[in-house]
Amino acid sequence: MRSSRVVVVTGASGGVGRAVARELGARGDSVALIARGTTGLAAAAVDVGAAGGAGVVYPADVSSYEEVRQAAEGVERDLGPIDVWMNVAFSSVFAPFSEVTPEEFERTTAVTYLGYVWGTKVALDLMRPRGKGVVIQAGSALAYRGIPLQSAYCGAKHAIKGFTESVRTELMAEDSGVRVCMVQLPALNTPQFDWVLSRLRRHPQPVAPIFQPEVAARALVHAADHPERKEYWVGSSTALTLLGQRFAPGLVDRYLARTGKSSQVATDKPPTGVANLWEPADEEHDYGAHGSFDDRSHAHSAQLWLSQHRGPVLVTLGAAAAGALAARALRR
Repeated sequence: MRSSRVVVVTGASGGVGRAVARELGARGDSVALIARGTTGLAAAAVDVGAAGGAGVVYPADVSSYEEVRQAAEGVERDLGPIDVWMNVAFSSVFAPFSEVTPEEFERTTAVTYLGYVWGTKVALDLMRPRGKGVVIQAGSALAYRGIPLQSAYCGAKHAIKGFTESVRTELMAEDSGVRVCMVQLPALNTPQFDWVLSRLRRHPQPVAPIFQPEVAARALVHAADHPERKEYWVGSSTALTLLGQRFAPGLVDRYLARTGKSSQVATDKPPTGVANLWEPADEEHDYGAHGSFDDRSHAHSAQLWLSQHRGPVLVTLGAAAAGALAARALRR
């Protein structure tokens, strides 16, 4: 029987972070919930408790190193040593790069990139002396492949990937017991598209296929249990995007130039007029884990299952291939 852990989740008030908190609560973990929106955080704590865990709220803006450090000190004081730190929090701007102000780009970078840097630094400062612990980075297919209308977000996700690789190799060089793992996620039905700062004429939408945030949550929790891998890919769309970028990046450029903008605009929904870049959107209103695309989102990913069980799958495929070859030889 597994023992409960102390897990920190940034961006825990909504979206993927909220779904992760519920998943951890169902496992009986103590979950430290970090975000800005106090109403969303309070609801997340209730969710964790209802699922069977203990959720404790630590309001903080992840773009501030001091706020993140103080939150982590509070977690260790209240709950004990941190076993897992999950960086999930982000914000962004939906607009062509020419329409994003320098202040908006800088703020997106501070939250989405430096938020991961500060969370990782604080976690490692606590974990390295103990020689154990796990840091999980919620990534994206956009860590490998930039798309139109999301230059600030894509830039931050690319930066997180490079930063994480650097830190991982440093830990390996010192033979540390601390593990760092990145999980590259697909398009998800989260409140991101309801509260992101947008200059589009219509409601922004995820690029199909869209998955529910619980798919991402299961992947992130699995990675925390099995952090020996460098990264996990979630969703067939993520796998195809990353493979396409590896083998035919020019072709992907031309495809996105034709379809990238239209695929991110919901023609049946007007803009919400809400923006959480500077202030939390869930200070007074709880958005929960899901966005407004439940009717077109997938609750499961076959690719995720295959990724998590690739060892047994490869063994089975190998055995099947060997059997087929043996049967063919006997027929000769």
